[in-house]
Amino acid sequence: MSLSGFVPDFSWISSWLPDPVNIIDLGLVLALSYALLLIIGEGERRSLWMVRGFIVLMLATVVSEQFKLQLLKFLLEKLVLGSAVAMAVIFQSQFRRFLEQIGRGEIIQLFQGSGRPKTQPDSVIDRIVDAVKELSQNRTGALVLIETTGSLEEEDFVSGGVALNAEVSKELLQTIFQTTTLLHDGAVLISGSRILAAAVILPLSERTASRQLGTRHRAAMGITERVEKCLCIVVSEETGSISLAEKGTLNRPLTSSKLKELLQARFTPIVERDAVRLSRKIGFQGKILLERILRLRPSGSRKKNH
Repeated sequence: MSLSGFVPDFSWISSWLPDPVNIIDLGLVLALSYALLLIIGEGERRSLWMVRGFIVLMLATVVSEQFKLQLLKFLLEKLVLGSAVAMAVIFQSQFRRFLEQIGRGEIIQLFQGSGRPKTQPDSVIDRIVDAVKELSQNRTGALVLIETTGSLEEEDFVSGGVALNAEVSKELLQTIFQTTTLLHDGAVLISGSRILAAAVILPLSERTASRQLGTRHRAAMGITERVEKCLCIVVSEETGSISLAEKGTLNRPLTSSKLKELLQARFTPIVERDAVRLSRKIGFQGKILLERILRLRPSGSRKKNH
């Protein structure tokens, strides 16, 4: 007696399940896209949106092919090709690092991003501000370049200066900018809590500036015009005034307390600021809700008494 009539047919499951090759293909594409976002997304936020836009174009090309939209597919393929060439030029340093990591077999490191910290502890900010305050009072010229959202490359400078890789300290910063030292002429490069280099020569801004602004101010404006992922503190040798350059704009004159406030606001992580804002909003709404409940409870108890 045959049991074929009593055994359920599960052959439909194999036709319903997706092809394993397609799953692997999709997974590899997502992994590669994620690695590119990590590497390129370490720069300014505008760069991250450019990468996301490129990925959207590629997805749109695939969709147009699935729906047999030949003219749209032709246009999107040309856009993807042109965008790829443009991004290879814009992000040449990031792509170079990406290819170097693949060549060295550092596949896992691709998904870990840069090892450099992106936030400044309050203690480091205090040390920088204390040093700048002393330099300002003594009218000692200084130029302090601080990485913000990414890593500066050597090609961003006229000269990369002298590598130090030392812990940030008030005493070291003051010593570097003394006119008797060989490292005072140029900028100090700070990443996280480390002084990476001194005597770094920065590109000068070509914009016309006030006569009160010297070479240091033009250098601070020039590097922040050219690269958005940095801040530059300037101490004037002639007046002792403190300035902070960001995106080619000078904020001046500043007190040391105002400089500390600006640095703390700039280096507070966006996620942390959003979390604080959200928690305050939730707390405020919860307080209103609690007050309404407390107002309703006496009225409810009075109704029961009547």
